[in-house]
Amino acid sequence: MASTLPDNPSLEHLRREARALQRASTERLPLHVAQLRIARQYGFPGWPALVRYLDLVADLAVDPSAVPETRLADADRFCALAVLQYTDRDAPPRWESAAQSLEEEPDLVDAHIWAAAAAGDPEALARHLDRGITANATGGPYGWPPLLYLCYTRVAPAAAERRLRSESTTGQMCAAATVLLDAGADPNAGYLWRGMATPFTALTGVLGEGELGPRRQPRHPAANKLAELLLRRGAHPVDHQGLYNRMFRPDDSHLELLFAYGLADAGPSPWERKLAEAMESRAQMWRRQVDWAAEHGFVRRLDLLARNGVDTSGVTPVLPRIPDDVNAFDEQGATPLHHAAWDGDLELIRRLLDRGANPSLVDMRFHATAQGWAEYAYQTEAAELLRSVIR
Repeated sequence: MASTLPDNPSLEHLRREARALQRASTERLPLHVAQLRIARQYGFPGWPALVRYLDLVADLAVDPSAVPETRLADADRFCALAVLQYTDRDAPPRWESAAQSLEEEPDLVDAHIWAAAAAGDPEALARHLDRGITANATGGPYGWPPLLYLCYTRVAPAAAERRLRSESTTGQMCAAATVLLDAGADPNAGYLWRGMATPFTALTGVLGEGELGPRRQPRHPAANKLAELLLRRGAHPVDHQGLYNRMFRPDDSHLELLFAYGLADAGPSPWERKLAEAMESRAQMWRRQVDWAAEHGFVRRLDLLARNGVDTSGVTPVLPRIPDDVNAFDEQGATPLHHAAWDGDLELIRRLLDRGANPSLVDMRFHATAQGWAEYAYQTEAAELLRSVIR
């Protein structure tokens, strides 16, 4: 059973929960029984297993939103702006700002190895390694090893190319990763985002995407080649968080690559061994993938999963269709036009408008129009289309 602990879990807070349960009980529970119930409530077989997990969290958890960026030194601030945080800060202006800082202060890459990694600069990385910094040294604003900064960076590719003037962004990033891997960097490096029991690995960062959509949480500029490089150098193909982040859209290129490197029948990953029962099981991981694909009509994905031995029985794909009432609100309090705007699906937006969708309607949660959803998701083409029909 996977952990259901809240973000940034605290042992002291959980102890207080157990004592509160003990005091509130009419059964006069012994403390150890109250602790057992709390542990099971959060998905652990017992209190010792919960405590072991929290000991790991103390060393591996990072909450990017808790880092006070305005107080950081220049090189650390560059790193913070350059990388995906998987918070609502993620947006193109941050990466553009990081790229501009790098252009104005090219010596940032010599400040420390983590800045060189976030810049994807193989020559600067080699210089730091030559000075005796190890490839797995942790530091920078999030206490990550260099490979994570390189894999989560989203510094504007054009700016990087203008600065290095040597090879494509893909070649540059792969060269930088190779420098680190040759020096012993762990291809399975990762961290626990706010203590969550699904690790955000180097591969997770390269695959990109997630709940905020492909414009706010895009794939790495060198996603395909860099992911393949990591897998060739020992990254485990069963990447729970990477699979989750990429499940929202119909593209299956990540699954095809991971299956080619053993996703279907790989043994336990280093993270599965480390986190044990706190992580979701493979069955839970696949069930999420199958259910999402079925609910969103991803027929090709269901076929791909089935061909690779994943059990897809018992589900019927819900094929996309224009609803009879195009202005109806769903359980999320949004209309079909809101969702099409979020996805940047221009064809669907036009079809909905042709069927009478009202672009002036606001959703029930954020009180925003479909255009507002598109703007928040940085779906600029969709926002412009919607803006043109409201005028």
